Amino acid sequence: MEKKYYITTSIAYVNSTPHIGYALECVQADAIARYHRDLLNKDVFFLTGTDEHGSKIERAATTVGKSTHTFVAENAARFAALHDAFNLSTDYFIRTSADPIHRANVLEIWNKLLANDDLYKKTYSGLYCVGHEAFVTEKDLDENGNCRDHKRPPEKLSEENWFFRLTKYQDQLVSLIEKDIIKIHPVGRKKEILNFLYDGLTDVSFSRPKTSLSWGIEVPGDASQVIYVWCDALVNYLYKKDFWPADLHVIGKDILRFHAVYWPAILLSAGLALPKELFVHGHITVNGEKMSKSIGNTVDPFELVQKFGTDPVRYFFLRENSPFEDGDYSEGKFLTRYEADLVSGIGNLFARVNRLKDLLSITTPVTESSTETIKILEEKESAYHAAFSRYELHEALGSVLELIRYADKRLSEDKPWETKDPSAVKDALFLLSHIARLLLPFLPETSKKIQSGETPHLFPRLSI
Repeated sequence: MEKKYYITTSIAYVNSTPHIGYALECVQADAIARYHRDLLNKDVFFLTGTDEHGSKIERAATTVGKSTHTFVAENAARFAALHDAFNLSTDYFIRTSADPIHRANVLEIWNKLLANDDLYKKTYSGLYCVGHEAFVTEKDLDENGNCRDHKRPPEKLSEENWFFRLTKYQDQLVSLIEKDIIKIHPVGRKKEILNFLYDGLTDVSFSRPKTSLSWGIEVPGDASQVIYVWCDALVNYLYKKDFWPADLHVIGKDILRFHAVYWPAILLSAGLALPKELFVHGHITVNGEKMSKSIGNTVDPFELVQKFGTDPVRYFFLRENSPFEDGDYSEGKFLTRYEADLVSGIGNLFARVNRLKDLLSITTPVTESSTETIKILEEKESAYHAAFSRYELHEALGSVLELIRYADKRLSEDKPWETKDPSAVKDALFLLSHIARLLLPFLPETSKKIQSGETPHLFPRLSI
């Protein structure tokens, strides 16, 4: 029986169309999913989707003069299209406002929390950040009274809502995270969430009155309220119950609190197993600046793929930076990486080896190699797997690049075109077959082309 592996991305908020930050998250998760499926032979379920509930969505729909239902469906379709554009190996794309299994799961969780006496109703006055779809406190604001992330002041609200007894689970959450029962990558994010927990929790709103928000799942037994966005959205991860608990949630750093605090507390209350690990990635800037529609520096991921191709775009985002740090995109950086690593790196080695194979009439598949080459391969493969175990995807790719450089160096030193000795070419062919396998999580189409050997050139030079 194959071991099961369950991986999810966060679900994208559909108040606007996709940007490259979410495309990055999907590609990171896809590389990990492919690694476990294709290299470790696990039975993988990879879940992505869209979060379609909340004030921002209602307001965005009103701004463009569309019904919320139409607006949501159109934007969700754009996020679903990332599957083909980025060659994602997604097993299911969930839509929270349209999936009957999800709706049933949300109602089931609500009733379990209620039965455990973890939901109660009260009137609450506080500061509400529409950007976060969350109530915030003064410590969440900057010196000007603005949300630190969205640079806008929160709204002052007074509402009667259902609240979740988050405070009840504070000590358990601290213990779970301190002991890595829920493991958070990188360790800096673990420290961040522990500091948040050490400061003390407050109970959190889990519903909104329909007078404030009409778009959502109605609270069971209370027609005046809809279930709040986070109680709704987080439950999407239970879609594949026969794979639960999730092995890995891939999320952005801005939603860590919801996944490391709210979500485990919900599961504890409901008596369900906890996710095993959180992979918390950084954000993307463009030419050194935060992406903003007002600045006009947003990058359309579909246009990027159309211009440069799927595998090159995947490669840039997986190789350029550590996944745990903020990264920067610029066309200049992309072209530099494309020419150095793809054209002059793997593309050049592939073309060079195939020319020499024809020159020396090497026709049979190469399944053996020199002792030195096997030693180098084993060393780099070990580093590759170790990097994946840490989710350092850029370092795993770095190990593949070192194999490419080694093969190139051997050819340059041995000069088989002069000596007619096929040894270095056979070693390079042997390495290429392994390079193709190691590239599969990152560059699936390129990997297939290397294995088939039918394409003379992998990456054309770009004239921009």
